[in-house]
Amino acid sequence: MGLAICYDIRFPELYRLLTLRGAKLIFNPAEFNIFTGKDHWETLVRARAIENVCYMVAPGQFGPKKTFHTYGRSIVVDPWGNVVAKASDMECIIMAEINMDYVDHMREQVPCIKNRRPETYKW
Repeated sequence: MGLAICYDIRFPELYRLLTLRGAKLIFNPAEFNIFTGKDHWETLVRARAIENVCYMVAPGQFGPKKTFHTYGRSIVVDPWGNVVAKASDMECIIMAEINMDYVDHMREQVPCIKNRRPETYKW
């Protein structure tokens, strides 16, 4: 398992490092605001799941704060990028089945982690 938080989702290198260190499931709690959340939240979570062939569990805080309103919409995404659970735009609890064997299977089918060639893009 790996853990990142909120704004970290905009830095894919961290997620790749967690994956290379063995993570098959990455938690990413966040407090996105309405402005960035509506356009970026699900897209970024799905991208991190797809590019690392892992599950992403991304709980999002929901509700008003002093200076902004949080977006919420917690989400669970599988290694193929499918949304397997998603919260609505209100306080709620979501659940999803996580199948770690599916991660192994998908990493065999889409071997992008194994086929990396970091030596070719070293500066």
